[in-house]
Amino acid sequence: MRKHVGIAGVSYYIPDKFMTAKEVSEATGGVWTEEAVIEKLGFYKKPIPGEDDGTQEMGVKAALNCLKEYNIDPMEIDVVICIGEEWKEYPLTTSAIYIQEKIGAKRAYGFDLQQRCCTCITAMKVAKDMMMSDDSMNTVLIVGGYRNGDFIDYKNNRVSFMYNLGAGGGALILKKNLGKNELLESAIISDGSFARDVGVRYGGTVNPINRENVDYAYKSLDVFDVEGMKQRLNEKSTPNFLKVIRDSLKKSGYSQEDIGYLAILHFKYSAHKYILNELGLDESKSVYLCDYGHIGQIDQILSLKLGLEQGKVKDGDIVVMVGAGIGYAWAANTIKWGKIED
Repeated sequence: MRKHVGIAGVSYYIPDKFMTAKEVSEATGGVWTEEAVIEKLGFYKKPIPGEDDGTQEMGVKAALNCLKEYNIDPMEIDVVICIGEEWKEYPLTTSAIYIQEKIGAKRAYGFDLQQRCCTCITAMKVAKDMMMSDDSMNTVLIVGGYRNGDFIDYKNNRVSFMYNLGAGGGALILKKNLGKNELLESAIISDGSFARDVGVRYGGTVNPINRENVDYAYKSLDVFDVEGMKQRLNEKSTPNFLKVIRDSLKKSGYSQEDIGYLAILHFKYSAHKYILNELGLDESKSVYLCDYGHIGQIDQILSLKLGLEQGKVKDGDIVVMVGAGIGYAWAANTIKWGKIED
């Protein structure tokens, strides 16, 4: 069999606590109605972190779920790539190394990778490229947690497109020459003209947290350039979103007509329907994450797993993962699900 990399396991962790559309509406002071949150922003509820749901800890929980479900020994893991967010239990700790220790992956080495909501897809490309070029590397764990919703001020309407930010963790295990679920080719675009359109205003070296700003610093995820970002997104976002999907498919030897399942991030329902329509897909070819909101780069893992659980992903299907992340980045990959037939 030709050399390849396949998906050996996929799992997630979702906290027990949820914030409903009604509660989001109340948090906005009624500026957004419950109906508008549901119909325009596209979610009924979203998970929020409990007391023990730190970013790194949710990655640990997702990894342990994955190892248990697929009966994989953590000592098989050669590398841990953490896709968890920078907002975590302790700044300047390396999440991958923490997760490695907690799950018993004693043989592995770990590192963190960041590209916001494209991180999972980019990490899969990095892992595949490393495995294909290094004969000693056979198993990679991609894992992380996300709770950036902590930074949302619901009274700030500039960030209403991020009211859907939730919390959770995800894990993927890639194996060389697995014989099934082949990870094919990826396509990635980034555009630095958006680099500082969105960010957390306080807590970095430019605006450190102090006594004067501490009351609002921890709710300061904001849009720095509202009009500029809107104009650039209108020009570039949807074309780039569709481009990475089509380029990934083309590099893999397929076209959009071949898509069997689209593991797509959560955004407003009108955008979700538009993308499906542009790709010629009906809603049975995806899962709309209306009961989860947007868990950043965990969305693609969550969507793939839900697709499997709901019978939407079947052997022989062409699966496409796609994301877009502030900064801005767009990324997609193509997977041939099921047994590899030479």
